[in-house]
Amino acid sequence: MAQLAEKPSAATPRVGKQGDPCVMVIFGAAGDLTARLLLPALYNLARADLLSKEFAVLGVARSQMSDEDFRKRILDDVKEYCGDCINDSLWESFSRRFYYFAGDFNDDKLYPQVKDRLAQIDRDHATHQNVFFYMATAPSFFGPIVDKLAANGMMEQNNGNWRRVIIEKPFGHDLESAKALNQQLLKLADEKQIYRIDHYLGKETVQNIMAFRFANGIFEPIWNRRYIDHVQISVAETVGVEGRGSYFDHAGSLRDMVPNHIMQLISLTAMEPPISFDANAVRDEQAKILHAIQPISDEEVLSRSVRGQYGEGTSGGEQVPAYRAEADVAPDSRTETYVAMKLLIDNWRWANVPFYLRTGKRMPARNTHIVIQFRQAPFVLFRDTSVEHLMPNQLVLHIQPEEGISLQFAAKVPGPVMRLGTVDMDFEYQQYFGKQPSTGYERLLHDCMIGDQTLFQRADMVEAGWTVVNPMLDLWKALPPRNFPNYASGTWGPKEADELLERDGRRWRNFEK
Repeated sequence: MAQLAEKPSAATPRVGKQGDPCVMVIFGAAGDLTARLLLPALYNLARADLLSKEFAVLGVARSQMSDEDFRKRILDDVKEYCGDCINDSLWESFSRRFYYFAGDFNDDKLYPQVKDRLAQIDRDHATHQNVFFYMATAPSFFGPIVDKLAANGMMEQNNGNWRRVIIEKPFGHDLESAKALNQQLLKLADEKQIYRIDHYLGKETVQNIMAFRFANGIFEPIWNRRYIDHVQISVAETVGVEGRGSYFDHAGSLRDMVPNHIMQLISLTAMEPPISFDANAVRDEQAKILHAIQPISDEEVLSRSVRGQYGEGTSGGEQVPAYRAEADVAPDSRTETYVAMKLLIDNWRWANVPFYLRTGKRMPARNTHIVIQFRQAPFVLFRDTSVEHLMPNQLVLHIQPEEGISLQFAAKVPGPVMRLGTVDMDFEYQQYFGKQPSTGYERLLHDCMIGDQTLFQRADMVEAGWTVVNPMLDLWKALPPRNFPNYASGTWGPKEADELLERDGRRWRNFEK
């Protein structure tokens, strides 16, 4: 049988075990997610020798294509999104493991045919009847597809084989719909078979939060309310709705980002040390944090949260339209493109330490980061010097686009007078470890292949995230905004978001290049 991966070398070492023999079935294989992220991620896994030699892919979508058409298409996609990383000999063995089947997801006749095709692929590639189904579809198909898979016996695990399903976000559109989807899936499959994916958890810095906190003796002792003043989590985007107006106008920034991405960042930043890196040990601690977030009353929604919508302005040196002028967006849309809020965690470690969150579109820079601001040092030592104030220390976890960690502290400026300057000590992954081709999905797909659910959300975690934001969804629906649009494109959001921190004597940390 042809070798799937290049022989490991200094350039492409294999670190970790290969994935199990299996077939990946992609529902929505002709879509943008598959082209931009899934296919390049699979190729990167092949380059790193992390795919089993008994691995294959079956793409399923409505578009009519042959196997060869699909293989040509994925070559074009990987070239576009993976750059010049194509190795001809590797590609030959990699691409011949891709197959395609056209069909309508709502058609009951599709699923027995998919089952027959999987049986043939198993005979050809010895995949041990292990299969994982990836839902790269609209959310409305998640439940119905799994229902039809189960009805045709494709979720059954027999004779040591496994069956798993990866669910993309959004997982529900509010608390009730998330509960309903969980209940539906758990009637069809065991929790151990369900992988609720969040691509933010594929980021190196996100994965490194646990290593940074728990493998370094100098940080964990001060990671608490005694030393930390507050935490900021920012997810800023320069883009608008990018042709997804019909989806985004229904979802909005709160639904799109907070219950999943941002709640995962909070839980990893704030959780207690797990007893091991076992998936449930880690997720138990994450779930405890999400359940400990202080409930927000209707009155507190008004005082502790801010919503915004961008107007026209300048982004990247170009004039850009207001959100309401975007394609497929209602001209009087009430959908928020910006959210900021203040949350409190009711436990011993974080009592009275505010967590400030924000996410928005059409902002000055694309940047996702977590700022840990420490309490200010006493001024008494400097009272008879020219030092007017002391800057608090900040530890910043940079998640995208550059991944790294920086520490800000004060140092004396050389000279005869006591003056302090602010110094940044920076660590960048690319500088220290080299650049690795990555879409953020490599680790997550590989973890699914080996059965590691550590970086995937559990049902209770999903519902806990929705519980936090549901009061805002309800109140914002009842009280339409009066001042949309309330921030210009290319700015850091509405002034009310700055006031949210200024009332507490704090301010946002912005990063621009």
